[in-house]
Amino acid sequence: MIRKQVYIEERHDRLLKHRARQRGVTEAEIIREALDRAGVSDSRVGHLSDTAAGQKAISFMRSLARRRRKAPAGRGWTRESLYDERIGRWQKS
Repeated sequence: MIRKQVYIEERHDRLLKHRARQRGVTEAEIIREALDRAGVSDSRVGHLSDTAAGQKAISFMRSLARRRRKAPAGRGWTRESLYDERIGRWQKS
């Protein structure tokens, strides 16, 4: 990947953030897909044409994310509980 810095209007920023949140992907992914649709990309141009496959892939990735949030058997803590404890210590001071 190559890092790029671009200037966009505020309305584009709001739309970009909204779409990324809505789809559960990064803002960079939204931009890459837009470039692919515009025909700017290389050989990957056609990879967005199968929306059913894309939705299936997103569904699968979200199911993996849901599974990871659960603590493995035998462990009595979660990452969130550790952060809650740490934040609680800072708030007391």
